[in-house]
Amino acid sequence: MSTVLPLKGLEGIIATTSSICWIDGDAGVLSYRGIDIHHLADHSNFEETAYLLWFGVLPNAAQLDQFRKELAAARTLNWRIYDFLRSVPTDAVPMEVLRTAVSLLSLYDSDEKDSTHDANVRKSYRLTAQIAMIVAIFDRIRKGKHIVDPDPSLSHSANFLKMLNGADPLPEAVRALDVALILQADHELNASTFAARVIASTLSDIHSAIVGAIGALKGPLHGGANAETMKLLFAIDEAGADPVEYVKQMFAEKKKISGFGHRVYHTEDPRATHLRKMSEDLGIAAGNPKWFDMSRKIELFVNREKKLNANVDFYSASTYTMLGIEIDLFTPIFAISRIAGWSAHVIEQLDNNRLIRPRADYIGLPYPQPYVPIAQR
Repeated sequence: MSTVLPLKGLEGIIATTSSICWIDGDAGVLSYRGIDIHHLADHSNFEETAYLLWFGVLPNAAQLDQFRKELAAARTLNWRIYDFLRSVPTDAVPMEVLRTAVSLLSLYDSDEKDSTHDANVRKSYRLTAQIAMIVAIFDRIRKGKHIVDPDPSLSHSANFLKMLNGADPLPEAVRALDVALILQADHELNASTFAARVIASTLSDIHSAIVGAIGALKGPLHGGANAETMKLLFAIDEAGADPVEYVKQMFAEKKKISGFGHRVYHTEDPRATHLRKMSEDLGIAAGNPKWFDMSRKIELFVNREKKLNANVDFYSASTYTMLGIEIDLFTPIFAISRIAGWSAHVIEQLDNNRLIRPRADYIGLPYPQPYVPIAQR
């Protein structure tokens, strides 16, 4: 038995080496392949960012054009997936539908039995395109609306918004979603990415790894926090309450406020910096700054009272709401973004694999304990 107890939740433990993502929690730095997230959010797009995560470098113009074409060409689903999406209850949890649908995808993938590097890259194209399609199609089906076919001429973000809402999206909405997808595309060994790498390390297939990642992301302590944030804003609005007084009462009742604090960052989450501005801009453009104004008041209060900073989830809530996205689609959209990082990590894991098998620090009864026959118990 170890004499030094590790921190709960593996906090501070280095579990592997990776060249994909680097975080400096003290300085508030997040970078993909060494490029600061602020530069990517200001100048890049989701396709270019996914290329960077998968291939390790920024593409030139020809490479990016080819990448976009291949990603657009991957926007296909076997008819059985459509049948599955039509068969599930309309009140089903979208993350559960997505988790099950991704598992089904493996049965109809042409590279199902091939786990080589190149095959996993091909599957990453398909998974990235298909996950976005599944989220949009299920939302249309459950609302009794017709399914919108993918448009190969549109970008990843624009195509998703069109398939979701049934109309060509405004450029401002496309850019807002694009930036949100960039900001959430990867985040080192977060719970869902670590789950994916553990599964991949057993030499299971990439679909199994992604299903495991989706299952981890579904949890409210990981991907579900922005949904809880928006529920809070809706509750405050419905009550006609002052946001600060409402949150102050929650603190008095020892209730948690979602969207604040982070295991890694000890300063502001750099992703929150962009989402705050995006939420404000979308509110102004729509003539409805209510959600941003409420969020900003809460953020300033929590920071002042509890010294906690807003994380990526806090302002993504109002951002997605201003884009007309339902609360229960917030976490699926997180998956639409994070598939870029998940697949990059699975590929990296399998390219230089070793089974991930940590040990536990035993704190039970001392060894040896006697076995007591059942008649004497």
